[in-house]
Amino acid sequence: MSLLWIVTLVWAFSFSLIGVYLSGQVDDYVSVFVRTLLALVLFAPLLARARPGLAVALRLAGIGAVQIGLMYLFLFHAFAHLSVPELLLFTILTPLYVTLIDERILGRRKLPVAWWLAAALAVAGAAVIRFAGLSADILTGFLLIQGANLCFAFGQVWYKRTRLPPALSQVQVFGFFFLGGVLVSGLALVLFGDLGRLPATPLQWGVLLWLGLGASGLGYLGWNIGARRVNTGQLAAMNNMLIPAGILVNVLIWNRDADWPRLIIGGGLIVLAVWLASRVRQVARM
Repeated sequence: MSLLWIVTLVWAFSFSLIGVYLSGQVDDYVSVFVRTLLALVLFAPLLARARPGLAVALRLAGIGAVQIGLMYLFLFHAFAHLSVPELLLFTILTPLYVTLIDERILGRRKLPVAWWLAAALAVAGAAVIRFAGLSADILTGFLLIQGANLCFAFGQVWYKRTRLPPALSQVQVFGFFFLGGVLVSGLALVLFGDLGRLPATPLQWGVLLWLGLGASGLGYLGWNIGARRVNTGQLAAMNNMLIPAGILVNVLIWNRDADWPRLIIGGGLIVLAVWLASRVRQVARM
């Protein structure tokens, strides 16, 4: 569980860095491809000695292609149809998708009711924090962001249920995950990217370096390994813990306005969801 909390904090900082230094200045597809490529470079030396077998390598590449490759394709298209508050509001369904995919799609027959309740509480908490009025151009954006949510949720559960070696060995083969992401984000860059909007300052390159090596490279490794150590209810609830964490970081460092009653109530509901899921000691078998 500690790994998920650490990565949540790292990703909370990352959202503010993207919003302040990259969004609207560097092409989104360039940013995604560069950070994914940097993450692959981080793990590339370990791949030289990795012998996971073709099936495991392809499976990891497939998970990466879905969890960070396809997810970003849906996500960045959604920005053209939704405001940021609307986009954040629509991401709150991810915990329900995690729970649904684990039970119905990947073979678990029945999950404890407490895990479903935890996922619903996490959604309710995030809705309290981020609810805002919705624009007319909503249906396309809603469908796109649900595609992103499903990809991220499916990737987590797929990794959680994949037979893999112990954590140390997972580090050695995790580069295949980013290989899948690079292939998809590279295709997206070719099809949709604007190479006239490359990073132009050392600060922008520095932010991308951190996002690639830290937030993406070590972050996704830590999140997916952490996902294998908790039950489905905890994982579902933690997917929405990033929303209050991200707002707190933004307020404390960049002094943005926050609706504190909403933040406290919504954050409390999400923490309650994590606690409720933790009360169920049944851990998903790998």
